Amino acid sequence: MNTKNVYADNNATTMVAPEVKETMEPFFTNLYGNPSSMHVFGGQVKKFVDRAREQIAALIHADPAEIVFTSCGTESDNAAIRGILAAHPEKKHIITSRVEHPAVKNVFQFLEKNGYRLTELSVDRLGRIDLDELREKLDNDTALVSIMWANNETGVVFPMQEIAELVKSKGAVFHTDAVQAAGKVSIDMNTTPVDLLSLSGHKLHAPKGIGILYIRKGTHFVPFIMGGHQEGGRRAGTENVPYIVGLGKACELALDHLEENKSHIKVLRDKLEKELLQKAVDASVNGDPENRLPNTTNISFKYIEGESILMLLSEAGIAASSGSACTSGSLEPSHVLRAMGVPFTRVHGSVRFSLSRYNTDEEVSYIIENMLAIEKTLREISPFGRDELHAEQ
Repeated sequence: MNTKNVYADNNATTMVAPEVKETMEPFFTNLYGNPSSMHVFGGQVKKFVDRAREQIAALIHADPAEIVFTSCGTESDNAAIRGILAAHPEKKHIITSRVEHPAVKNVFQFLEKNGYRLTELSVDRLGRIDLDELREKLDNDTALVSIMWANNETGVVFPMQEIAELVKSKGAVFHTDAVQAAGKVSIDMNTTPVDLLSLSGHKLHAPKGIGILYIRKGTHFVPFIMGGHQEGGRRAGTENVPYIVGLGKACELALDHLEENKSHIKVLRDKLEKELLQKAVDASVNGDPENRLPNTTNISFKYIEGESILMLLSEAGIAASSGSACTSGSLEPSHVLRAMGVPFTRVHGSVRFSLSRYNTDEEVSYIIENMLAIEKTLREISPFGRDELHAEQ
């Protein structure tokens, strides 16, 4: 078989949609004005920034005035967490989950070292949050709860409506990192009582370096980045106009094709997963098989090193991942899978495949064929894995 390039690591980043690139191009040349300027060069650009704000708000069913532009999801998470705690200095209890992205997890652990009382909610073997545990841990001192909408490694989607309603009933502020969920599942801020929401452009076919923080009207918030009057005083700094316009277009495309994309991608994901589970010697899916993103599958191959799998997949032109792009350079096992209680023999052999609307059925077949061949090769050269499997059988 000839080697081809197949990208199946879309939870790490996505290609910029051609329509997005085309929309951005004029803002590098003719439309170069500063949207804060009073003259015509600024005014002609500002209307495009306003339009992008409307497009982004439409994707999550919010008011455009609630959209604040940032540089990325990590900044949005940090701004949300620090902004709320600065606004409520009298409260010292914070709650998150054990499976958060490092952009939230590491901030909360830093805060714990600096005087905050931290609760990290556990998850079960399918990666699901225990709402009873959340209810039990909430108290009058709880300033902020931050729980992701969907997990970046397993694709597990949390019951956001129930979580948000529970947090609000106890008088705490609720933030969600929706970086992986936006554009893949329906998000409606009109009906879900989330106070703050983070989104990153490069996860939904916009460029890297642009994100947003949704701040519900009436939420008391102290700006993370101070300076000028931009973004209604909520985030200083000259607006990154080309990327803002690109993100707006990407959100418009995501909304237009949301249902179509969900069904198309899910069919491809299910084919990939089914074939590998049926034909691999010892493979299992990590995460809730029902409540998860339509594009994501995290599969463990027992007694095989994930790094070896990824290296051989890459040699075949296939891009996949062992977990978060922000931690995959580390030799430490996935904190998400460890929190789920996945056995050590499977944690190290886990591979995440994450698809997009640009993937094809032919590409999925190519992944399956190569993955099965790689598994066979690695088991043949691994006496430990071979002997252990034979003993179990």
